[in-house]
Amino acid sequence: MQKNKTDLLVEVADYYSEKLAQHGVTPRGVDWSGEEGQGLRFEQLCKIIDGQNQFSLNDLGCGYGALHDFLVGRYSGFSYAGIDVSESMIRSAEQLYKGIPQARFVLASQPDGVADYGVASGIFNVRLGRSDAEWCAYLEATLDILDRTSRLGFSFNCLTAYSDAEKMLDYLYYADPCALFDLCKRRYSRNVALLHDYDLYEFTILVRKSP
Repeated sequence: MQKNKTDLLVEVADYYSEKLAQHGVTPRGVDWSGEEGQGLRFEQLCKIIDGQNQFSLNDLGCGYGALHDFLVGRYSGFSYAGIDVSESMIRSAEQLYKGIPQARFVLASQPDGVADYGVASGIFNVRLGRSDAEWCAYLEATLDILDRTSRLGFSFNCLTAYSDAEKMLDYLYYADPCALFDLCKRRYSRNVALLHDYDLYEFTILVRKSP
């Protein structure tokens, strides 16, 4: 099982490294269609942050660190750790944010410490040739990691099973939002929100913990 997970992460890293090589440090470089959708996505994920300016955040699957810029425009006094399995993504992020003490980047599959919040954007979308069972096991194991490494809560997004059938692609994973909401309620916290009211073919789940 561990070997299988390692192979899966290598596939994911290679996929995103190729996207970065093709499109550079842009939303398309992390397989999003454009800046507008990326900003809307970040807005939903950051609803987990409870209004304060002093907080720490782990960005799991950070890409080239675009979420950091989104946070800078809205908060002050936070610390940011970006984590990614793609070496080229981490190297690009380190160059972009060189000399910024509040931002650091780690080449890994999970955070190296506990933060107030954990965020995962887009990491559950591209399953390539993996089966539903394999991908669900990876998704749930990653949610366990987010739970273990966040103090106040975590958020993540997925493509939705409510997408238009004719537009759904075989290599992408479309999750059941109700099933994941139920999982998070039963496994992680009484306080869970499902956001499915923004104009993208996806949803965001917020898991809030008691301080």
